[in-house]
Formats: sequence, structure tokens, C-alpha cells
Amino acid sequence: MKANSKLVRMFKVLYMFFIFFIQIYWYKISNKPETEWEKLWGSIGKRFRKTLFELEGLLIKVGQIISTRADLLPGPLIREIEDLTDKVPPSDWSEIERILEKEWGSSHIEQLSIEKEAIASASIGEVYKGILQDGSKVAIKVQRPHINSIVQTDFRTLGIAIWFANYFVPLPKGFINLKVLFSELKQVIERELDFSKEKETLLYFQERFKDSDIVQIPQVYTDFCTSKVLVMEWVDGIKITDFSAVDQLNVTRKEMAQRLIKVFLPQWLEPGTFHADPHPGNILVSKEGRIILLDFGMSGEISKNDATAFQSLIESFLAKNYAKAVECLSRLGFLLPEADTRMIEKLLAEWMTFQPAQMTEMGLIAFKIELNDIIQALPIQVPTRFVFLGRSFVTIEGIVTHLAPEKEILDLGKPVFMEWLMSQGNKWSFVWQWLQSQPLFKAFHSVTEFLKTPEKLELMKETEQRRQFQFTIYENHKKQFFHLTLFGLTGIAAGIFVSHMLILKLSIALSAFSIVGYAIISYKLKKWMKYMHKKR
Repeated sequence: MKANSKLVRMFKVLYMFFIFFIQIYWYKISNKPETEWEKLWGSIGKRFRKTLFELEGLLIKVGQIISTRADLLPGPLIREIEDLTDKVPPSDWSEIERILEKEWGSSHIEQLSIEKEAIASASIGEVYKGILQDGSKVAIKVQRPHINSIVQTDFRTLGIAIWFANYFVPLPKGFINLKVLFSELKQVIERELDFSKEKETLLYFQERFKDSDIVQIPQVYTDFCTSKVLVMEWVDGIKITDFSAVDQLNVTRKEMAQRLIKVFLPQWLEPGTFHADPHPGNILVSKEGRIILLDFGMSGEISKNDATAFQSLIESFLAKNYAKAVECLSRLGFLLPEADTRMIEKLLAEWMTFQPAQMTEMGLIAFKIELNDIIQALPIQVPTRFVFLGRSFVTIEGIVTHLAPEKEILDLGKPVFMEWLMSQGNKWSFVWQWLQSQPLFKAFHSVTEFLKTPEKLELMKETEQRRQFQFTIYENHKKQFFHLTLFGLTGIAAGIFVSHMLILKLSIALSAFSIVGYAIISYKLKKWMKYMHKKR
């Protein structure tokens, strides 16, 4: 990547963020109402989306990952970027050929006949079809030319923007931790850049599903694989969202939906690796009705403790033990300390008894919007370690809902979960969950919670008041220093204009003082926010 291209790319991204910062600051000091903020975030999302498509490459991948953080970023912004498609024009074959020659040498290239037109092209890799000397068809995934240079440039640019935002931009009330978000982006993309890690994930899933007759994982040709090239078995199948073709199979849509749940449920509930990007383009169906999983570049890990907690959470829902469900959510880190557990328990119970089939389509859309607003207002957060697990679940839920629209996802998933529970899980844990949901246990739980309520409410009230008071002090000091800086800069301009040295010197001193004061208060606020983030 040429130096001038890097500079142009950096300038466009930084200029975009600079405009965003100015707009946010102006809205903050102008005390704009909530409706105006909604419009601002929507316009920011549109401009962000337009710039991503203009610059292509890694930034589209960044936008896709950011769109999963609805818990950290405003809804109108998320809605503008949530359907970003990672498709970019393919590279010239000559550049791809040079990469293959460098990675393989002439001996390996002679063993393959490769079609020169890309089958698929994304921000990080391109896929080509090839045939080995023995007639085997293969898919060859090649890293895009100059992608490492683009990644370094984009990370450097994003790093500058996030540093500036941390120190100089008024943070929204939701306490966005931009450094955590940036670290998350960097970790995921750097992992995707190393194709040897994707190869290891592929081998892991082959071993995991080797005895399954409903799932197929492409074979890997390890001799041809490097950190920039991945060679896999070519598999033919139909897209799982091609419903007319799915209807021609010997498997009903309901059975296909349950097979999909059966493939992914163990990934979400058992310790180990899960497929984090199961969008319809990465899931095919064979003529025999087997589910074919592709593209393991984006994956996640579940620890043993988290897997146990998720199992207990689902058992709680099935047993209608919502008090235990709230306890599991708190254990997993989804509830903030000030959350009212009885209110969350009541909302879960109402949500589980809601019947979407009883509503019209327009009524259902209105309900979903209202539900999103309620969730945004609740003391709920999504821990960073679960973002890609949530992405995986929501994507599969969407596919299942479209496969069998007349069926509730819980009705489809319950028999699959019970089958898994009897074979892999702890069935006695489920029985205990059911017992805890019975009136006698619930009465005992209610009495103990009632006795603790006054103490909890007083502590929550005191903690929240202190937090809001301290945050307001920092924000007011920042605003005062910002206004002093503007006043000082105006004085400098006036001193130069009227050639008055005293005014000029005083204005320079005032500007320097206010800039230093602003930097000190920003640093203190940052340290306090970091402390509050850990506490939360």
C-alpha cells in the first residue's frame, strides 16, 4: 500500500471522526433534547456507513463488529450499520498469483489447477476454486494483497480517534468504554488475519462433529495451508435461506430448523470453541439434508464456568424458575449492581408468557421497538466475552424463525435441549430447578428477599447518588475549562487584530491554563470511569 494512499485513508477517517466529535460536543453544551440526539446518532450512522463503503477493506469488518455492541452504542447508530455486507471487489489475479508463489513455491502451484476468477471476495480474504492432480475439487482462501498494511493504517487511525475521544469528547451517560471496544476489535481482526488459526478451528470442529450424521465440515489440506493461504475441500450445497430449494429435500423445514439448533446448542452450552459468524452465506445444506458449516475465521471460546451458568439459565427458563434465571444472569455479569432483581424477574415472566401469534404484524413491530427501548433503559450490560456468543445466537435465531415462521423458537428448541440434557447435561439439575419454581420454595425465597430489601434499596440509592454527583462535577469542570479555552482563543485573535500585547499575553496565559486544566480533569475523569467500569 502506497504512502500517499495511507495518508488519504487516514485523513478521511480522522476527518469523519473529527466532525462527529464536534457535533457531539455542540449537542452536549447546547443541552439538546433526547429527540435531537436520536437524529444526530442516525446521521452519524449514515455518514459512518457511507465512509465504510467508500474505503472498503478492513473498515467494513470494523463496522460489522461494532454493530454487535448495541449495549454500548446508541440504537439509531446501530440500526444504520447492522446490515453491513462484507463484499468488496476481487483483486487482480496477478497479485493473488504472487502471494501463492511466495507462500507455496513453484512445486505446489504445479499440483493445482486454479480458476482465475474469485468465487467470493471479502475484506480480508478471497476464495478461488481449484482442482488437485487427483481430481479433487478444493476451495482456496487467499489473504488479500496489502491487507496487513491496510490493517496497520486503520488500527493506527482508529487508535488516534479513540485516544482523542477518551480525553476530549463528553462521554454519554451509558459510560462507553472505547478502549475495551478497540481492544476487542483488534483481537478479533488480528485472529482472522492468521489463516493458520482458522485451520486449527476447522480441525477442531471436524473432530467435534466426526460422529454426527447431520453436519458436515470441509476437510483441510494441511500441506497447502499457510498463515495466508487456506485450502479446503470444495463442498456443494444450497443456501439454508433458499427456501424453495430446501422444500425439495426429504427434510421438512421444521426438522431443518431443529437440526440447526442441534448443531449450535452444544456450541453455546459446552466449554470450548463456537462458530461466531453463522450468517446464511456460511451455512449450506447438502442434498441429504446435512448442514454444512463454512468460514471459521471468526470464532469464540466458552469457559467451563460460563458454560455451566448458561446451562443453568436455560434450565431455569424451561422450569419457569425466573428467580434462578435472574441469579444466573447476575452470575454471568449481565446485570449491573443496582439492578432490581424482582423487577427483572417480573419482566422475564411476562416476556416468556407473551404470544407473538396473537398480534398483527404492525403490532408486533411496535412491540419489538417498545421492548428494545425497555431493554436499553434496564440496568443490563453485555460482557465483552459474550458479544460474539450473542451474535452467533441471534443469527441462528433469525434463520430458524424464517425456516419455521409458524413455530415458536422455544417450542423448537425445547426437545433438542432436553435430548442434549439427557445425554450430556445434568438432568438432576433441571429437576432441582423445577422444584425451586414451585410455590413452597418461591414463598421462602420471597420472604428472605423481602427482609433484605430495605438494606439493598438504601445502598443502591446512596451509591447511585454519589456516582451521579461525582460525574456531574467532572463534566461541569470540563465544560468550564472548555469555555475558558474558547474565550482565551478569542482573546488571542482580538490581541493580534488590535496589536495589543497585554491582551495577547493575558489571552495566551488563559488559554494555556484552561487547556492544562481541561487535560487534568479529563485524565481524572478517565481514571474514575475506569474504576467505575471495574466496579460495574
